Amino acid sequence: MYHHPTINSNQSTTPSPLSLINRSKMALKLQSLLFVILSFLFASILFDVSAAVGRRKEALVGGWSPIKDPKDPKVQQIGQFAVTEHNNQAKTNLTFESVVRGETQVVAGTNYRLVLTAKDGTVSNNYEAVVWEKPWQKFRKLTSFKSLSLK
Repeated sequence: MYHHPTINSNQSTTPSPLSLINRSKMALKLQSLLFVILSFLFASILFDVSAAVGRRKEALVGGWSPIKDPKDPKVQQIGQFAVTEHNNQAKTNLTFESVVRGETQVVAGTNYRLVLTAKDGTVSNNYEAVVWEKPWQKFRKLTSFKSLSLK
């Protein structure tokens, strides 16, 4: 025997006003969230494009950036450190003269790749030194030192 579905007097086929209000609040929240996400994406894309067009001025992590002023006292101090440390390691007696040019690289600290001039007795030669520095730990390490002169 087939029974027709019946509607209880407690059930209603139209949503209650409270249910409609909750649904519209939910829809408004979803629209607001979608707006925030799309705004963020748009701003991110705009920032990336403006950075690419305007060429970034800040140092990139892992990339080498030229040192603007090799005569800067800190750069000269790092050059002096490189020569002194090389003398200690290689048992040589070079005399630091100056930093000619250099680059920095942001790592866990900073790498300084310097071309410097030092005297070996009475003869001045150019050398390339790489010094790793972590100033917050008062740490410096000479990681490479080589002559650039032709022999």
